[in-house]
Amino acid sequence: MRSSRTTALGMAGALAIGLLAACSSTGSPTSPTTPADAGPTTPAAAAPVTITVAGNLPGASQENNDQLDARVKEFEAKYPNITIQPEEYQWLATTFTAQLAGGTLPTVFEIPVTDGKTLIENKQLANIDAQVKANLSYYNDFNPAIVGYGQDSSGTFFAVPAKNFYANALHINRNLFKQAGLDPDKPPTTWDEVRQDAKIIHDKTGVYGFGQMGNGATGGWQIAVDVDSRGGALEKANADGTYTATLTDPAVKASLQWLASLAADGSIDPDTSPDWSGINAAFASGQFAMFTSGSDVYNAMVQTNNMTADWGYGLTAVPTENGGAALGGGTLAAVKANATDAEKDAAVKWIDFWYLSKLRDKDQAVADAKVAVAAKQPVGTPVLPIFSKSQYEQSLVWIKDYINVPLENMKGYTDVMFSQPVGGEPKMATQAVYQLLSPVFQAVLTDKTANIDKLLADANVQAQDAIDHPAAS
Repeated sequence: MRSSRTTALGMAGALAIGLLAACSSTGSPTSPTTPADAGPTTPAAAAPVTITVAGNLPGASQENNDQLDARVKEFEAKYPNITIQPEEYQWLATTFTAQLAGGTLPTVFEIPVTDGKTLIENKQLANIDAQVKANLSYYNDFNPAIVGYGQDSSGTFFAVPAKNFYANALHINRNLFKQAGLDPDKPPTTWDEVRQDAKIIHDKTGVYGFGQMGNGATGGWQIAVDVDSRGGALEKANADGTYTATLTDPAVKASLQWLASLAADGSIDPDTSPDWSGINAAFASGQFAMFTSGSDVYNAMVQTNNMTADWGYGLTAVPTENGGAALGGGTLAAVKANATDAEKDAAVKWIDFWYLSKLRDKDQAVADAKVAVAAKQPVGTPVLPIFSKSQYEQSLVWIKDYINVPLENMKGYTDVMFSQPVGGEPKMATQAVYQLLSPVFQAVLTDKTANIDKLLADANVQAQDAIDHPAAS
């Protein structure tokens, strides 16, 4: 539910099992052979071609931009006929539809996994099946739990798993924990403990113990995180293929009541205006001690908010109860629908080089890590694997000498990242449902007399309408 990460997976059940079992178990790169059924790369690809690609987030540091520029030069040296023009890019629910309709997206752009199926059905993505099979010899090795989000019902590729597959986690300010007399090496493991620690931190330091984004759909996204962790859901699938809104699920009310209790304690930041990037900035500036978001957010805070390895950042697992799971997410790379064959071929080559080669090839992994370290960018931030657990672990071995993130402060998450169940967000009218929940969250935080039952009942009616009439949502 975020920029290069702003939406969660929408995967039914626990993704963790799929991640553990998926794909090749050898951890070795697939040999670069072209499948017999793929056919040769289109002849037009050898002619000069220029494509625009999703680049860094707006406001990224000069070092981060230098890293991208260095990798572009490497790519263009490898493919002299292709010119790459990066553009600042951030997926936002509020602007993406207009960009798509107006034709202003780059040739290669990023989308949340939950948008893949809808965009394919609406014929708003290029069919890149031939190019994927001609250029990605490992296309059969993608984790089966995620690859389908970029394919149609026949398995044709319209988008490729690219980056930032994550589980939501709890981010903590270790320095504020210490100042409050709490042990940051023993972070909270239940929601009750999060509340207790948030109050202690506020009472001892005067800094809010907890913060939560509430701007637009991001507010509903984080309610979904809370709800999933408590074993609830915002929608349920019916046997006939339809979906029913379940915003009146007891877990939704429990989540809002928990947030209201933080407000009563005075320990939650009352500002509900931050979106994904805004909450990162607020946390990096020390405005509060804990918040939930994707496990890979450290990268964005280094790149955009000047966070350093000695800042005091910590990462731990989202508490779960009643069979709950950590809400997951990820990013697909797609190509604009009107791209030529030459542009599609160049685009898939770029996707392979920029997003995927460093996960499967030792030389590319080391090259990417070297450039990142030279640009003072993070290397080794925990993510869920696009291929297999063994492949992911192998890639970490390749770059072990370049890892510069404070992994010792992330053990609360990394110790369980392959065993904690990872759940998904609502599959139908996702953004509309989130938009409906955000004002409910804002009301609960600002109005002690808010009637949670009525607010949710009203929102549920509107959510069902959005599910039944997706074009209108």
